[in-house]
Parts: sequence; structure tokens; C-alpha cells
Amino acid sequence: MYELLVFGAMTGFISGFFGVGGGMVLVPMLLFAGFIMKEAVAISIMQMVFSSIYGSFLNSKKAKNVLKDGLIIGLGGFFGGLQSGFVITNVSNETLQYVFIAILFYSIISIFKSPAQFDENEKKSTNRFFLFIIGALIGAVAMSIGVGGSILLTPLLVRFLNYDLKKATSLGLFFVIFSSIAGFTSLSLNNQMLFQEGATVGIASLIGVYFGIKLKNSVKSTSYKKYILILYLLIFISMIYKTI
Repeated sequence: MYELLVFGAMTGFISGFFGVGGGMVLVPMLLFAGFIMKEAVAISIMQMVFSSIYGSFLNSKKAKNVLKDGLIIGLGGFFGGLQSGFVITNVSNETLQYVFIAILFYSIISIFKSPAQFDENEKKSTNRFFLFIIGALIGAVAMSIGVGGSILLTPLLVRFLNYDLKKATSLGLFFVIFSSIAGFTSLSLNNQMLFQEGATVGIASLIGVYFGIKLKNSVKSTSYKKYILILYLLIFISMIYKTI
């Protein structure tokens, strides 16, 4: 119980600071603590519901102009996330771990190649249906491996739509609200959810989220990019170690 509280606070801080659901950090920690992949995914998804709603509330004043795109992508993520229960039920733990590693690798390369900050006028307009499809695909994959989706969405927003990195992470966390609620619903209907463990981690994460967002708003964009890359690399290495 106590280790879950610690995991929750740590995950919440990282969720708030990096604009992620927290699954990319929480899932490896739970695996090292002795949970199997599917159990870790279930706990992670429930934690995301808590951290994404509270984090997006804290972000709302500084990210109003990204919420329109976020709503469209989020609805797609909700639709995709509803498919996660089927995926988890029918795909092996090992396959899910390899998919997690592949997504981490892609995200590291994408963020490394992209600038930390764009001029607001350079942001590209995108077809709404295309944004919905992106959200659906990310939601289906992300919820199946216990991450909120921002780990994949943020690099896409920065690299292809010219989003400022901090705004992209704010939109990414907003996206997680939709994908995590859908994932929670899907796993619950498929009897894959661990309610007590998930609620313990989720409630503890709220404290971390507050301080994570507070620190994020005070950090320069160039430094922020470096911190994101360091985090992704650490998680990538830990997942390689745990899987291979």
C-alpha cells in the first residue's frame, strides 16, 4: 500500500511536469514491484483518470487556445480507448511490452529532431477528421499498453503541426482525460481493472500533479525539451532491461 502511495506521488509530479498520463513511468515501476504487465496497465489507466482531469484543470488558464484541437483529438482518443479491453484480453504481455518500447523509441527520435519552441503564427491548421483519426489510433494503442497517449501525441503535435512543446504537452494531458476514461470503462467491462490499487495510486498522484505543473510553468522551453528527452531515455532503458 505504502509503495503505491509513493508511486502515485512520483507519477503525478511527472504527469504534471511533462504533460503525460504517467503510465510510461508508472508501468515500469509496477513491473519492478512485481505486478504483471496487464495489472500494471489497469492501475496505470485508473491513475491517469485522476491526474489528467486535475492537471488539465490547472493547465486551463494557460492553454485555452489548444483546447479546440484537444477536444477533437480527445473524442477520437475516447473512441480508440474503448477498444483497449479487447486488445488487452487477446494480446500477450510480452507483445504489449515490445509495443511500449517501440513507441518510446519513436517519441525520442521525434522530439530530438523538433525545435523546443515555434512561433505561434507557424502552427499549421489540420483537417478535423484527420485529428479525430489520429486520436482514435493513439487511444487504442496507448490504453492497451497503459499510457495515456500523450507520449505519442506530443511528438506528432510538435513535429508535424508546429505546436510549442509546452502547449503540446498541455494538450497531451487534456487528451489523456478522454483516452483514460475510455480505457477505464473498457477494462472494467472486461473484468481487467484493479479498483483499489488504481484508486490508491490515483489519489496520491494529485499532490504530485500540482507541484509538477507549478515547476513546468517556470522552466525555459529549451531546458524543458532536455528534461523530456532525459525522461524518455530513462524509461526506454528500464523497459529494455525489464523486457530483455
